[in-house]
Amino acid sequence: MNSDQAQQEILRLSEIINYHNHLYYVESRTEIADFEFDSLLKQLQELEIQFPQFTLSNSPTKRVGGDLTKKFETVTHRYPMLSLSNTYSEEEILEWENRIKKLVDDEVEYVCELKYDGVAIGIRYENGQLTKAVTRGDGEKGEDVTNNVKTIRTVPLVLQSDFPTDFEIRGEIFLPIEKFNSINSQREERGEALFANPRNTASGTLKMQDSKVVASRGLDSFLYGVYGEGINSIGHFESVQKASEWGFKIPASNARFIEKTTSIDGIMDFIDYWNINRFSLPFEIDGVVIKVNSYNQQAELGFTAKSPRWAIAYKFKATRVETGLLSVDYQVGRTGAITPVANLFPVQLGGTTVKRASLHNADQIEKLDLHFGDFVYVEKGGEIIPKIVGVNTEKRPAEAQKIKFISTCPVCNGILTRKEGEVGHFCVNEKSCPPQVKGKIEHFISRKALNIDGLGEETVDLLYEKKIVNTAADLYDLTFDQLLKLDRMAEKSANNLLIGIEHSKKIPFERVLFGIGIRFVGETSAKKLARHFGSIDELMKASYDDLIEVDEIGEKIANSILEFFGDAENQLLIDRLQAKGIQFIGEKIEINTGVFTGKTIVVSGVFSVFSRDELKELIEQHGGKNGSSISSKTDFLLAGENMGPSKLKKAVDLGVAIISEDDFVKLLNN
Repeated sequence: MNSDQAQQEILRLSEIINYHNHLYYVESRTEIADFEFDSLLKQLQELEIQFPQFTLSNSPTKRVGGDLTKKFETVTHRYPMLSLSNTYSEEEILEWENRIKKLVDDEVEYVCELKYDGVAIGIRYENGQLTKAVTRGDGEKGEDVTNNVKTIRTVPLVLQSDFPTDFEIRGEIFLPIEKFNSINSQREERGEALFANPRNTASGTLKMQDSKVVASRGLDSFLYGVYGEGINSIGHFESVQKASEWGFKIPASNARFIEKTTSIDGIMDFIDYWNINRFSLPFEIDGVVIKVNSYNQQAELGFTAKSPRWAIAYKFKATRVETGLLSVDYQVGRTGAITPVANLFPVQLGGTTVKRASLHNADQIEKLDLHFGDFVYVEKGGEIIPKIVGVNTEKRPAEAQKIKFISTCPVCNGILTRKEGEVGHFCVNEKSCPPQVKGKIEHFISRKALNIDGLGEETVDLLYEKKIVNTAADLYDLTFDQLLKLDRMAEKSANNLLIGIEHSKKIPFERVLFGIGIRFVGETSAKKLARHFGSIDELMKASYDDLIEVDEIGEKIANSILEFFGDAENQLLIDRLQAKGIQFIGEKIEINTGVFTGKTIVVSGVFSVFSRDELKELIEQHGGKNGSSISSKTDFLLAGENMGPSKLKKAVDLGVAIISEDDFVKLLNN
């Protein structure tokens, strides 16, 4: 066989094998015997050995693994992989659905899906070829596990039909229960420690360096979220169905793994069905996910800082176990909040050994009527964090002493206070209580704040213990010689840390404002405050009335800001950070009065010049306020293509002025 013939034969065999792989693993049917399939695969492997120059990057032989990965590279997601808001309450699902109906005028269609207990993955395809697979990571960056994902036979290496030229599909990689049990049986025979649960085993398998071992484990997948340009579907459900035509294993609608509904009754029926039937599935789920189907409505609803408003996850209640209460510890957070934690007699729960459980606050201890020596019922909140939900009083020892919440800080002996309207107790010794001091510094250097490379929790502990650093400002006084004297700090690490500190001086004001740790000021409110006031000096001069004029800044946040800047030590901290060159001046959004000042504008539909987010930004820049739904207080409806007819009708009925994108641009230019 000459080179040209070999190249053609490799292409032919690859196409045939991919076809039969899809039939068997995705459609659960066969057209040839296993022996014939194995023979085809063997022919392809032999040709690739003989003519390696013609081996395809996505050859079906990649399914058996063999690639070694020394280091999993970090990759930035093209589209952030946000987490969903979770709830265990059907009442909260009802509240969420009511909020959606208030924010969207047209009829809302919902998609109900299973919440697979596996590992979230994003897989990119270019020109129909799998090019990259990345884990969720922190939502902004994940790890490149492409070689390992290629061994999963339900993930297509090459697509079929009319797929987009460049897109990403997301879903869940999981380990079927039967495979998990088989792996543990083999480990038991070899005298090895058993794996805890399928989810953790899937996660660990996906991070193994030898893809051949990954291939042997039998990971599976469901892929159900399409992202990218050129996605022509009107909604999420339609995109998922379309992805099936491209060759993906999607959740089956005929098995009720995914379905559409227009009512809360339909949502509740889906939840109730799977709450009962989940144990009959060949894989593990821990809840269901409900999403607004329409992409236009999703865009209209938008996102919070952490999750989309158009989706929510309902998590099933965990299995309850009983165990003994040994003692109670008290932890101190960076804000001084005191959290009681129960030490338990070790017990198996949800595939893991539980030794500790949160008691949340004093009210929870009182509500449970906890006594030392009690036998307690433990569940896992979200299948992750154990919590005590009840007490078996019949087993309580006669001499058992009632647990009383502490009155002083367990670390610094500071007095504990409880503000009116709050459930938590706080240590008042804010400036010298070690967990609070270190916690504030750790928050300041965190990724979403100043993001100082080379500086982690252990180094902060060490710097604090050596009395070198007591506030965030002290970090900017560190010297090379000081760092070199620290345990386990080499020259390279010291240099990297100093470089990281220097680079943090370029971090924008809104992240610095978040980093200084004003109570209740999160990422979103810090951004709004920074853009409204433009500098720390203007913010510090702001009155209560000035503060509550800022979008989404209410009484609680305003009072917290006034309290923070009213403290002399906090003022000194700001002065020192300013002197070190930290960015306390940002891009103030200048208000062009006379255009949209005092006007409320609702943006709806699809636009040709600007994106919806760009239009909303321009409205705010020119003094306007973005409305979420049409009301008598709406001044303009900025109408694009494909906007909902009911929203248009409501605007007409209420006499709201309707403007086009061209009208909007003319108003700006004038």
